[in-house]
Amino acid sequence: MSFQVFGIAVSQGVAIGRAVLVGAGRVDVAHYFVDPVQVAAEVQRCQSACARVADELVTLRDELPSDAPPELAALLDVHLMLVRDEAFVGGAMQWIVERRYNAEWALAAQMETLGRQFDDMEDEYLRERKSDLEQVVERILTALNREAQGVDFEAGHAAPRDFAGDDPLLLVAADIAPADLIGFRKGVFQGFITDIGGRTSHTAIVARSMNIPAVVGAREASRLIRQDDWVIIDGDAGIAIVDPSPIVLDEYRFRQRQADLERERLSLWRHRPAVTLDGQVIEMLANIELPDDAEAAVASGAEGVGLFRTEFLFMNRGGKLPSEEEQYQAYRRALEHLQGRPLTIRTVDVGADKPLDRAADARHDNILNPALGLRAIRWSLSEPLMLRQQLRAVHRAAAHGPVKLLIPMVAHLPELLAVRAALDQVRAQWSIELDGPWHPVELGIMVEIPATALILERMLPHVDFVSIGTNDLIQYTLAIDRADESVAHLYDPWHPAVLHLIGRVIQQARAAGKSVSVCGEMAGDLSFTELLVGLGLRSFSMNPPQITRVKQRILRADATKLAQAALEVLGSDNPHDKARQLRLL
Repeated sequence: MSFQVFGIAVSQGVAIGRAVLVGAGRVDVAHYFVDPVQVAAEVQRCQSACARVADELVTLRDELPSDAPPELAALLDVHLMLVRDEAFVGGAMQWIVERRYNAEWALAAQMETLGRQFDDMEDEYLRERKSDLEQVVERILTALNREAQGVDFEAGHAAPRDFAGDDPLLLVAADIAPADLIGFRKGVFQGFITDIGGRTSHTAIVARSMNIPAVVGAREASRLIRQDDWVIIDGDAGIAIVDPSPIVLDEYRFRQRQADLERERLSLWRHRPAVTLDGQVIEMLANIELPDDAEAAVASGAEGVGLFRTEFLFMNRGGKLPSEEEQYQAYRRALEHLQGRPLTIRTVDVGADKPLDRAADARHDNILNPALGLRAIRWSLSEPLMLRQQLRAVHRAAAHGPVKLLIPMVAHLPELLAVRAALDQVRAQWSIELDGPWHPVELGIMVEIPATALILERMLPHVDFVSIGTNDLIQYTLAIDRADESVAHLYDPWHPAVLHLIGRVIQQARAAGKSVSVCGEMAGDLSFTELLVGLGLRSFSMNPPQITRVKQRILRADATKLAQAALEVLGSDNPHDKARQLRLL
């Protein structure tokens, strides 16, 4: 029976495929695909864990004291029956063989599939046996975890680029950590749906950078959609259509073909300079998450990278931070892809919805306001050794191309001065240890806290450039959690206070002779392109797939005329309506 699930549209386009449920049950496990040559070993790994659990259960049953309640022995027998059950174990094997799921994922998927069957049973006693199944799976997962301790997940089990499933796949989950989504970015999934999240949550941002359709904040999607269901994701309308009819499928496949033609047409603009009708040159930069993303950025027409989110080098590593050498090699690889174009490296921005690793998730959940806690530069300053390692890696990389250093979430002048002091220390040590001068690296700050925008004049003498992070600036100005779908309707980039802060920052930076860019989601939003140009912005940094669309809008714009229109928008009580009236949208 076909039905629709409604959510928030965060990444445009249409995706059609079979649902892959991640983390739908009560257990949270790692999800990754194994290489074809590893399938047999993964099957053996799963079978061995099941056999060990069976042996443990037999030992527990046989060693029960004589006065133990008879129900306890009966419970162990039920668990033993489940761990030896062909429908359960064989089903998990099938997920590994046919889909190349890792053993933990296969077990969780099979638990979810059988769990639904238990839910549908009329007999209350049989329905309650679902909890036994969950307990058995948790015991097997514990056995697998014991076996895997000390194994580097990221190094040993990265998602392969050549997954060869017959059908296109769509990811469905209650939530997806940005770092997990990064692991699936090499074409495995055609789109995704999550129960929670907002338009500018970091998971949504990664989806746009991957240029795949996505719907977030869909509430019960992971419970309503079943494993292997055929689903259409309408990323324009924020709708997921489950088990669509043939007529609906044909309609959406036609839309897919139309979108492909439009992308081909826009690709003709890739390498044309972005110059307005009155001759204003606009710099088009890209936001990236991983070093090799720089290659795709250049292919999309980017003139450089305006934001390298280095936190993805730090996340999901079991608490082990990347070394200076590892960071240096990553930055160097990005610069090699850029071939002389500038690279802006943001110091690690962890915290809020980007914890360092899975173990941090529980701690994160216990923090009342994680977005206001120890994150971004606050965290870096609390880890001075790590900060100096990152600064050294950045300076070493600067030998291979132009590099800028961007500091996130600066709110106080002493924070900025502390970073400058750390830079001076790194440079002094460089002069002592190495024969030769260090390569110059420009220093900039992100303006993403209202306090920073209000005291920017005091900070400008200490920086070379400014970058406006509109996502957090809107969040902190309006006191809206941008990852919370329940208040997503209040997240308003058109709010007069937000626009006044952005206009103020652009004006003050330009008056001080400092370059200024916008690297938040507003930079890639066509609704704001002409307004930002009118406010004086001459540097945009966005996800690579958005570059050609924004460039097309800039090529048709007149910056001189837009400056007057921008003043009218800022002076309006309803900026959005005024922008529509002035045909800026």
